[in-house]
Amino acid sequence: MSFPKGFFWGGATASNQCEGAWQQDGKGESCADHFTAGTVSQPRLFTETIEEGMNYPSHDGIDHYNRYEEDIRLFAEMGFKMYRMSINWTRIYPNGDDEKPNAKGLEHYRKVFTLCRQLGIEPLVTMSHYEFPYGLTKKWNGWQDRRTIDCFVRYTTTIMNEYKDLVKYWLTFNEINVSLFGSGDTLSLGMKPESRIFDVMSTQKGSAKVTSARMTALHNQLVASALTVIEGRKINPNFRFGCMIAGAIAYPYACRPSDVYSAWWKNEVYNFYCGDVQMTGRYNPYADKYLKELNATITKRPEDDEILLKGTVDFYSFSYYMSMCASTDPELTKGAGNMINGVRNPYLKSSDWGWQIDPEGLRYYINYVYSRYQKPIMVVENGLGAVDELVDGTVHDQYRIDYLREHIKAMEGAIEDGSDVRAYTMWGCIDLVSASTGEMKKRYGFIYVDKDNEGKGTLNRYRKDSFWWYKRVIETNGEEL
Repeated sequence: MSFPKGFFWGGATASNQCEGAWQQDGKGESCADHFTAGTVSQPRLFTETIEEGMNYPSHDGIDHYNRYEEDIRLFAEMGFKMYRMSINWTRIYPNGDDEKPNAKGLEHYRKVFTLCRQLGIEPLVTMSHYEFPYGLTKKWNGWQDRRTIDCFVRYTTTIMNEYKDLVKYWLTFNEINVSLFGSGDTLSLGMKPESRIFDVMSTQKGSAKVTSARMTALHNQLVASALTVIEGRKINPNFRFGCMIAGAIAYPYACRPSDVYSAWWKNEVYNFYCGDVQMTGRYNPYADKYLKELNATITKRPEDDEILLKGTVDFYSFSYYMSMCASTDPELTKGAGNMINGVRNPYLKSSDWGWQIDPEGLRYYINYVYSRYQKPIMVVENGLGAVDELVDGTVHDQYRIDYLREHIKAMEGAIEDGSDVRAYTMWGCIDLVSASTGEMKKRYGFIYVDKDNEGKGTLNRYRKDSFWWYKRVIETNGEEL
């Protein structure tokens, strides 16, 4: 069995990790612009002001803002059918609550989408991908304030009207469920951090006051997403909207019943607390239990339930990098995950950054989600962060090919099982700044960018071995892996 006809093969980026040009053409500051560089062993910092002598990777990125044409033509050379990218809110509304949009920002993305269309690439646009306006952080503490909803809907309505004939597929928020954890407070919710130290793997719950603020902020995001969908369908009935979840499948560490229950509970919270709201319009039936565990409450309005019910999305998209194990044994060693911690699985190998590699988990996850919602699925992030060596103008990254091949096979297996999978956009299709560590050293791409962790390099682009391999995968619609 091959992949279905019309399957969207492609790649994914985020504007704050690749565009750079952080003050060009009227762009305002985002929270991402206040994160310093880090390493696998040294966490990033969040600074309230831009401090002299600090390295802020988003400021320059890989200069995709000025080199987008070169990059997208490389994507087209591989045969991309879809390019998942994000619009930076602060390029359109620099402070988040401006009266009028920034014309130069609107013009830039029009050029990007027009080029994609000319090259036969379908844009998949994330409206908010960790690019929250810092002006609203200082003014209202981000999504904690209900007024942020109106600002977001004004922004999303602006871009949907502007690009209604160029963009069909939209994602409202990237990995919205990371806001269940401490790592999402500033990264996603735009709230002022309690510490300068940014730990993407943090699961710090905080006090009842802090947690209630977090869960209310997340609720506000969910309402904003639903309102965007409602408005979008008025603008263009052909629009298709998706949620985007940080996918994390949990296995019982042992067959003891308590471990089985623990794994079930993790899956319900991680994958379906937000997923259920966006897919069905209702909170997970176990949401109240989860809020009680957190000793948290949500501040909401009576009309919110109806808004959530009317603004459900058309498909489920997610990132997938690893699985985890769940156990009730406190002595077991904890291992790092994709912004979510879990018990290390003794049967799996790990990447250089400690993320356990589990292709079979992708098949399990797809089927698990599809059986719940029975709506189309897009795998919009999946990839291997690794140290690459440029030799004679290329990178011999067989390790990346092996990783992607096994995950694509697992995705194909889920399709054979009966799941409706429509797209695969590999993460970091061109090397970019790592969200978790702020490094360039942690590379994902099919295209090597000559830049190091200190920001030095020519920024020249080089095709890796995986570039040619993926080109063949797309040409054969997944028949040749």
